[in-house]
Amino acid sequence: MSVMLIAHTRLSDEFKRHLYVSTRSDTMSFRNVASAAEDSGYVPTDGAANDGQAVALTAIRTCYSANKPSEIVALEGEKYFRNSASDGEGGTEADRLFRHITRSGHLSTLEHLTYTFAIEGVSRALLAQLTRHRVGFSFSVQSQRYVRMGSGDKSGGFDYVIPPSVGDQEVPDTNRYEGTSAAWTRQSPLRAIEIYEDAMLSAQEAYDKLRAAGVPAEDARMVLPNAAATNLTMTANLRALLDFYGKRRKGRGAQWEIAELAEALRQAAVAVDPWADPYFDAA
Repeated sequence: MSVMLIAHTRLSDEFKRHLYVSTRSDTMSFRNVASAAEDSGYVPTDGAANDGQAVALTAIRTCYSANKPSEIVALEGEKYFRNSASDGEGGTEADRLFRHITRSGHLSTLEHLTYTFAIEGVSRALLAQLTRHRVGFSFSVQSQRYVRMGSGDKSGGFDYVIPPSVGDQEVPDTNRYEGTSAAWTRQSPLRAIEIYEDAMLSAQEAYDKLRAAGVPAEDARMVLPNAAATNLTMTANLRALLDFYGKRRKGRGAQWEIAELAEALRQAAVAVDPWADPYFDAA
């Protein structure tokens, strides 16, 4: 499995220019927002707020402020990004506000932050689980109808995912010498991984034979297993990601593969929005 963040919510150049014009004094309220700071000549400091926090603050305060959305960061950013949290739980006043909104259930304000991921080498079994999460998610999935999975095709045949539970354990009532004269005198049980990989090979051979017989790829794919690997591009907003993580994280009864995906998505998101990490813990 491979997960890469392709894109995430960023402030527009127009908005950053607007901030600069609105806050050109030495007390620039948004000087801690790294991208605006860079464009305006200010040097970002440790713990600087980022674009995601600016968008979250704008969305949240729009509901409660008399200021216009385009003015909120310029007029209120100083208060929220440069003052310590008044609730004693650490971080800035912005962090306090985000905690309050999360705990109060006003999570629609987090839907304005989005992340687009490249997810590669996951099973079709995982895909069936993942696409049950619909609200706040968008999926573009590699098609087995248009991408030929034959051994002689560009794909080189289908890849597959091996569960960690499938290993070298012996399979009862099997003998690798079955069907040979040695079976009378020699016993050697097959291993689980051998049974599994043989099933994958058989599926590939069946697919290849059906295609050779003129069966269209869209029909020949019916013999491909749940283990067949696929790739997808997925976009999700922060509220949806938190909900997904809360349901699919390790220890919540989710299957191992989707639990690994949940953790990988979290790590990719908090790499660019570290301020959001505590909300995954609370999910």
